[in-house]
Amino acid sequence: QVQLVESGGGLVQAGGSLRLSCAASGRVFSIIAMGWHRQTPGKERELVARIGSGDMVTYADSVKGRFAISKDNAKNEVILQLQMNSLKPEDTAVYYCEAIVGGGVSYWGQGTQVTVSS
Repeated sequence: QVQLVESGGGLVQAGGSLRLSCAASGRVFSIIAMGWHRQTPGKERELVARIGSGDMVTYADSVKGRFAISKDNAKNEVILQLQMNSLKPEDTAVYYCEAIVGGGVSYWGQGTQVTVSS
């Protein structure tokens, strides 16, 4: 089991910045990839950014050049962060942290709301 706790969401004006954090605990040694997804009402959850094996990073086209994902490994914990700059109203969503372990099993955090006002 992997437990994920997100923090850092909030309300920001367009053009501003926010940093999201996700603390992973439990069987963190089994994690093979971590990422951030977001979801708005009535829409499917979409991938924002992911760090995979070999620290290969993937970004959604809509956030390239504005968002940066990073991961910090500690002994019994992993911290995943998402630095979001030049935020736009269309970035408004609930952001979820995901951890993928062997067998393709995904664990999810509870989500954190990001609201960007115009």
